[in-house]
Amino acid sequence: MLMVVAVVAMAQQRKVQNKPYIDLRPLHFGIHIGLNLQDVEFRNVGPQLITVGEGDEQTTQERTVLCDADTWNPGFSVGVVADMRLSQHLALRVTPTMHFGSKRLTFRDMQDLNDAGTPRLTTQDMKNTYIAIPVDVKFSAERFNNYRPYVLAGVSPMLNLTAKDQDYIHLKRFDTMFEVGLGCDYYLPFFKLIPELKFCFSLTDAFDSKHANELTDATKRAFARSVDMAQSKMIVLTLYFE
Repeated sequence: MLMVVAVVAMAQQRKVQNKPYIDLRPLHFGIHIGLNLQDVEFRNVGPQLITVGEGDEQTTQERTVLCDADTWNPGFSVGVVADMRLSQHLALRVTPTMHFGSKRLTFRDMQDLNDAGTPRLTTQDMKNTYIAIPVDVKFSAERFNNYRPYVLAGVSPMLNLTAKDQDYIHLKRFDTMFEVGLGCDYYLPFFKLIPELKFCFSLTDAFDSKHANELTDATKRAFARSVDMAQSKMIVLTLYFE
């Protein structure tokens, strides 16, 4: 027992600090790279009336198509960071970032059954490229030796650079996300290495309801109108170099 206490006490001893004055800078910059997982949550409308055929042969029928993003798809993120010191424990961080990724959507047409009697599946690979400008407040604990944990929260306006296409569903060009995260500053001899995990949730309806009217293939509109609201989500694992 005494040996365990002695080992723990030795582990808590102060060590030589790398870059001891680095956190006193009023403003500093860096770069970051990371991985992201993109997802989107839809609100399905349920049964809908659609018109098929042309001219005198037009008929109205009820269709029910269910849409879901059934997987978290990995993507890549890269950007820069500007950090402004507000106090000993608080900092304001702006991290312009580009997120490259995609979302996999699955549609189930409840009126179109296969030989097994289950709805046929139709998929869409929704590729998304975002420019985001997160503005976060970072609260850091006291530094101990060469590490310093922190938490952060903020908002992230986002611009969707993905062009209009003829896929079933499209998201709006602008979105705003609320984000929370945690990380730890590691002080190396020449710079800080900072791993960070962040969770992002859309604050607005990201669904582009006008896209269905732009589809040239009328058979796709039942899929495009199967939802009436979408909220994007993202998990981002980032490495900062400051």
